[in-house]
Amino acid sequence: MTARTGAEYKAGLADNREVWLGDQRINVLEHPAFKGSIEGMAGYFDYQNKYAADCLMTDPETGSAMNVSLSLPKSAEDIARRHRAFDRLARYSNGMLGRTPDYVNVVLAGHVSRKDIFDKSGDPVFHERIAAYHREVIEKDLALTHTIVHAAIDKSVGELQGMNEELTLRVVDRTEEGLIVRGAKMLATLGPIADELYVYPAVPIQPGYEEYALSFAIPVATPGVVSVCRDHYGVDAEIVDKPFSSRFDEQDAVIIFDDVLIPWERVFIDGNLSVYNALNAGTATGNTQQQTAIRACVKLEFAYDLCVQMAKATATDTKPETASILGEIYSYLRIARAVVHSAEVNASDWGNGAFFCHDDISSLRTMMPLWMARVNDIIKSMGSHNLLATPTAAAFQDTRLGPLLEKYLPGANGIPAQERARIFRTAWDFAGSALGSRNELYERFYLGSVGRARGLDHRKAQAKGETGAYRALFEEAGIDPVPAPEQQDLLSLQGTGPRA
Repeated sequence: MTARTGAEYKAGLADNREVWLGDQRINVLEHPAFKGSIEGMAGYFDYQNKYAADCLMTDPETGSAMNVSLSLPKSAEDIARRHRAFDRLARYSNGMLGRTPDYVNVVLAGHVSRKDIFDKSGDPVFHERIAAYHREVIEKDLALTHTIVHAAIDKSVGELQGMNEELTLRVVDRTEEGLIVRGAKMLATLGPIADELYVYPAVPIQPGYEEYALSFAIPVATPGVVSVCRDHYGVDAEIVDKPFSSRFDEQDAVIIFDDVLIPWERVFIDGNLSVYNALNAGTATGNTQQQTAIRACVKLEFAYDLCVQMAKATATDTKPETASILGEIYSYLRIARAVVHSAEVNASDWGNGAFFCHDDISSLRTMMPLWMARVNDIIKSMGSHNLLATPTAAAFQDTRLGPLLEKYLPGANGIPAQERARIFRTAWDFAGSALGSRNELYERFYLGSVGRARGLDHRKAQAKGETGAYRALFEEAGIDPVPAPEQQDLLSLQGTGPRA
């Protein structure tokens, strides 16, 4: 089975996974709240087949179709092919789905590509295992999600200290069959309706905490894996009225591992800090962020056009102040596209033949969360009361109400009342609904806080020697420089990796 259909995806959810919504253990296939979300994710799998020319490629080992996101990039042509796939897949939800399967597919492919990092373990079995798992994901076209953030509740101490020591996922025993792990991880977006969980390195771990340095993959339905869902923001509504909330609540869950057995063949890192601490830094920006940045570009493109339609519907499209606001959104889009283009053009071998984008693409991590929040604010400000004066599509079909709505709630510029309502209902679903608010929070933190991202960029700059301009000013003038203080180790990136 390769390049699954939506029906095949749904069939894969028929298992005994332990998913809790509120105080009820639910069957995700039968619970009415999840119907739209599962149909929406099934639609993703049908979409990849509909646009196979962009999304799929020939598996070099089997000759069957596989998702491009699982390919191991080795050239500029591979980078360009991935760009087309990521762009097309993001257009399925206009960037509103952050954890489509291609996201973690890219992560996994990047990890497999860096065999040189796994070689630091001194035992080839770990890379052999992850390569075999990569092959399994290709052939089954599994929907993966990750859960990688430590369950650090007490922020007054280190992430693995104090009460946090007992909360976060760790090894508690080893058996002939595999590792026994216990603890929690946050936050598995798509977790309750994914096929498998991929646990892999996030922030570096210090010596002495090797039991937390783990990477593995297991089915969501593995005994002892407990998914604790947030409130569900999907709604039972027609797509025309709720184009996002009706289909694209990908659900987030805390994952509790209640003494879970991880078979040895699914263990990829087991306490080796040299591998654990290098894997994310050696793949995340140039590899994973190609997908995340392209999705963000697609979302900004949609937001810009949506705001243009809002301006036309209120006849504010010719006002200078409106043009300024629309230009602001478009400038974010142009900058994001330019950064992606530059990073792709300057892609290179990061090691072991792994051809990834230039690390400069990581600069978008410091700006995109702010842009996304700003776009939502613009939508609310532009829409004002119009966002709340939006009859449903069915209301226009009523013989009594429909004519009144057509007369008293039309749009400007000749836009019919039904189209005006559709525009502003879409805008509210995008930025103001429960799902829209959740998505704004997601955009703020899914690649880490802005502060972490900026700190990481600073440390990278120092590590690359991005200093000297100040001293050169005086040296060019023939003035002897004051001896510089001894530099601290700026290569340490402790605590600066992605969060969720």
